[in-house]
Amino acid sequence: MDGGFCMRVLGINAVFHDPAAALVVDGETVAAAEEERFSRRKHGKRPVPFSAWELPEMAAAWCLEEAGILPEELDAVAYAYDPGLAPAPEADITAGEWEGLRTLYARRAPLFLRSALPGLDPGRVRFVAHHVAHAASATLASPYGSCAVMVLDGRGERSSYLAGRDDGRKLEVLAVQQLPHSLGLMYESLTEHLGFLRSSDEYKVMALASYGRPAFLEELRRAIRATPEGGFETAPVDWSRYARPLGGGEGWKEEHADLAASVQRRLEEVILDLAYWLHERTGERHLALAGGVALNCVANSRLWRQGPFDEVWVQPASGDAGTALGAAMHVARQLGDEVRPMPGVDLGRGWTEEELEGWLRRARLPYERPPDIAEAAAAVLAEDGVVAWFQGRSEWGPRALGHRSLLAHPGREANLERLNDIKGREQFRPVAPMVLLERAREIFDGPLPSPYMLFTHRVRKDWAQLIPAVVHVDGTARIQTVDARQEPLVARMLGAFERRTGLPVVVNTSLNTAGRPMVDSPRDALECFGSAPVDALALGPFLVRRASFAGGRGAS
Repeated sequence: MDGGFCMRVLGINAVFHDPAAALVVDGETVAAAEEERFSRRKHGKRPVPFSAWELPEMAAAWCLEEAGILPEELDAVAYAYDPGLAPAPEADITAGEWEGLRTLYARRAPLFLRSALPGLDPGRVRFVAHHVAHAASATLASPYGSCAVMVLDGRGERSSYLAGRDDGRKLEVLAVQQLPHSLGLMYESLTEHLGFLRSSDEYKVMALASYGRPAFLEELRRAIRATPEGGFETAPVDWSRYARPLGGGEGWKEEHADLAASVQRRLEEVILDLAYWLHERTGERHLALAGGVALNCVANSRLWRQGPFDEVWVQPASGDAGTALGAAMHVARQLGDEVRPMPGVDLGRGWTEEELEGWLRRARLPYERPPDIAEAAAAVLAEDGVVAWFQGRSEWGPRALGHRSLLAHPGREANLERLNDIKGREQFRPVAPMVLLERAREIFDGPLPSPYMLFTHRVRKDWAQLIPAVVHVDGTARIQTVDARQEPLVARMLGAFERRTGLPVVVNTSLNTAGRPMVDSPRDALECFGSAPVDALALGPFLVRRASFAGGRGAS
């Protein structure tokens, strides 16, 4: 940094779910990763009681190694939780005793970091309020210099919502919703009632909602509503009044889809109310979103279509993992850095060609190095083969975006069921299309560009019958647009597939199987290829073909 200083700030999300680390150097995001990608335990949950979450020790160590920085060279460690704001527990203790516990927590967090990062000066640890970290992950990572911001999740310290404005210099908080009112916890409780995992399967409820009708919406409008002060109220709801609870693996009925549709619709309505309140007070054209609720791409799309803001940008890692990046960005700005937008989502681990070939040799797999891996993969896809696609650095956030993906032919309707079988998922869940940015508008109706799969788009009628594998039951698709300037290899693969099939779209879903984190390392990719019925593995420039794959399953 000419004539200035170079700040090195490590962000940490720890103790709770989705532990993660992110590194900001001289205002640039240089590395970010979730602990689950290293430990292979989804969401960082150890197979012991609920309270046992991993600490992001491996993720933090890797971020520093990637940048060639030692712990003692860090200017700050930004910890995405403020114990001073933590609510008092329900246990019967005095205010003085609870204040002592807060102080103890504040002391122990630096000690944990010191043990995980030997040489770190504990005095450089800074606590950042949970929702402030979320907000920074949206505003400072976005392409906007000034914007409004909404953070919606289950809980963070004492609250569940923050609304404000960031002018590029500081965050102005305009509204905060205190617990127990929480749209995120409301949605979580429904998720559990429908037989899914409470704090990680909300996207399944969103998918199920498309199969139902909002039959219970009027009653929910009385229980869940926005308030004139810019917040909301969520009265407790007895879900069993509308649909009986489901256990694990039990089949859903119409009543369950209707309940999911009703809650999804009400969530969207309240978010719209909040957005109009915020727009009236800020006058901003742009809105940035973060928090776990911001991963609800159906709600995001309705906000884009019907809301008051011209543009909506969503942090790709909107869940709690994203607070690691937000905390780092927030503290870097406090220390005087000019924090720049995220350069993309390929912020995780990557391997050299020599390292990838070494893994293939150790696995004793027959492989080839075609002249162009994009052309070779497209040929397999055109023959209706499923390709495990492992390229470059891994993605930051829960979406596979062309670095750790399973790819398939979108023109075969049966490929939806086929991919869900490969991954061990419920059959009501959709898969997504990737498409070249310049071709997206003729096929899909929705916000463009859409590089992070955070919105749903209507599929135009002329195209819906041509790409049935990626069209959800409601006629939408959660698309990823591919800009050839940013993703030249993926763009070449899409172009090669279109030359063979006439379709500029490829099915893209995450490279993993049920209950496992997304593939991150070459070893993960080889294990997944060995255990799942995938036809080919594109590992960097190398191609491994399944011996049993003959191709031509009715392919064009």
